[in-house]
Amino acid sequence: MGKGTTNKGAQPPDGSPTSVAERKTASDFPPEVMELFNSYVHGGMNRRDFLDRAAKFAVGGVTAAAMLESLRPNYAFAQQVAKNDSRIKADYVNYPSPEGSGTMRGYLAQPANVSGKLPGVVVYHENRGLNPYVEDVARRLATANFVAFAPDALFPLGGYPGDEEKAAAMYRSLDAKKRIEDMMAAATFLKARPDCTGKIGAVGFCAGGGVVNVLATRMPDLGAAVPFYGPQPGASEAAKVRAPMLLQFAEKDDFVNGGRAAFETALKAAGVQIEAHVYPGTLHGFHNDSTPRYVEAEAKLAWQRTVDFFNKHLRA
Repeated sequence: MGKGTTNKGAQPPDGSPTSVAERKTASDFPPEVMELFNSYVHGGMNRRDFLDRAAKFAVGGVTAAAMLESLRPNYAFAQQVAKNDSRIKADYVNYPSPEGSGTMRGYLAQPANVSGKLPGVVVYHENRGLNPYVEDVARRLATANFVAFAPDALFPLGGYPGDEEKAAAMYRSLDAKKRIEDMMAAATFLKARPDCTGKIGAVGFCAGGGVVNVLATRMPDLGAAVPFYGPQPGASEAAKVRAPMLLQFAEKDDFVNGGRAAFETALKAAGVQIEAHVYPGTLHGFHNDSTPRYVEAEAKLAWQRTVDFFNKHLRA
C-alpha cells in the first residue's frame, strides 16, 4: 500500500488542538477494499462481513481491522470553517414537520453581519445523520453569503450519535416515509424564514443527493438543485422537475452511475436546465473530506461550481 500524506493543519471539530494526523487517500488501499467499504457504508454488509472479506487483502502487517479504522471519518480533516468563526453565526433550531415526525431539528448557519434577506440553501446529509462534515458544509455556505440549513434525519432517535456504525443503523431503522417528509419540511421551513428571500436551493450528498432529487420533483419553485452522487428517481418523477440542476458524479461509482444516463435523458425531455459533471478518478463520496475517498482538487472544483450555480440561480 502507498504512503499517505500528512495534514499538519487539521483541527478536531470543536477547534481544540490535535496531534499531527496522517491523511490517507483511496490509493493507500487495494481497490477491492474500497469496493467493500462502499458496500459497507451503504448497508450492503455489516462490520464482520467487511472484516472477513477484507482480510485477504491485508498485507505488510496491516490488518483488516486497521484498514477499517483508517477508512473511518476523521472530522478534524473536514473542518474548513470553525464553529466559532467570526464571519458566521450558527446554532441548532427546531422546525415543524406535520407530515413526518412532528418536530425536527437542524443546524442553521448564516453570515454574522448582514442587512436584509439572503437566499437559502438546504444541506442534506448522507446516511449517517447530521455529522460534523455536514455542519461544516453549512458553515461554508454561510461564508458564501447564504442562509444554510442542515436538517438531522436522526433527530427523532436522539440525533447524530457520534458513532458512524450506530448512525447508519439508526438511519436504516427510520420510517422511510416519515424520513422523507421530515427532509421536505426542512425546505419549507427555510423558505419561510424571515431572514430568507424565499428563493432557496438544495445540495445533498449520497442519500442526501437522493433527497435533493426528490425535493426537485416536489417543490415546483425550488430555485436550484445540486445532488452529489445521489440515487435518481424514475422517469415519471423526473418529468416533474422544474428547478435548474447541477448533477455531480464520481467516475467510479456503481452505486448510482447505472441510472445516470436515464435520469439526464428524462430531465432533458422535461425541458429542465441541467449541467452535469463526472470527476475523473473519483469514488463515491469524493467531496467528503473526512474520509480517504476525498479528492482535494476535484472536491474543490465541484464545490466552486456548486457555489457559482447557487449564485447564478438564487440571486437573480
